Amino acid sequence: GAGVVRAVDSVDFSVRKGETLGVVGESGCGKSTTARLLMQLITPTAGEVVFDGRTVGGRDLPLKEFHRQVQMVFQDPYASLDPRLTVEQILLEPLNIHNIGTHTERLAEARCLLDVVGLPADALIRFPSEFSGGQQQRIGIARALTLRPKLLICDEPVSALDVSVQAQILNLLRDLQKEFGLTYMFISHNIAVTGFMSRR
Repeated sequence: GAGVVRAVDSVDFSVRKGETLGVVGESGCGKSTTARLLMQLITPTAGEVVFDGRTVGGRDLPLKEFHRQVQMVFQDPYASLDPRLTVEQILLEPLNIHNIGTHTERLAEARCLLDVVGLPADALIRFPSEFSGGQQQRIGIARALTLRPKLLICDEPVSALDVSVQAQILNLLRDLQKEFGLTYMFISHNIAVTGFMSRR
């Protein structure tokens, strides 16, 4: 037989409010799986995720409420954005799902977030394919911020980008952390990048 594959076995850690926890390791060691388990995109076979003292996914903290407070920035920005949707539709989607604000308020929020991540307002009417990789990641970051989460899980957020653009995105993430009082879990295979972003 193929035997039993133990992926992400006995991982136990906590992230403190307001800090950036760096998770570093070589490709294939389970970093992304850990992120997906935390987001409950994969159901763990054992163990639990506790957020703000409440167990995620149970009566304590339903998944929908958890996903308002914890969002993810993905490695491949283009793959994480629906190519059939305009930037406006991409940014409004989380607000629609969670029924936040009126349509006018949602649009104002989308414009505000584009400004915050350094994109012009006319980006709203365009599609993801019309942007560079760095700009696509800015759109992904804006989408992650629409629900004003407390924690962002950044899964290799710059490894797919040109080296010249990586520093811009890392500096943006650091600025946003101060501006929004965010907590980060920062996942990377690159020790230098992790060291730049993380305290621990």
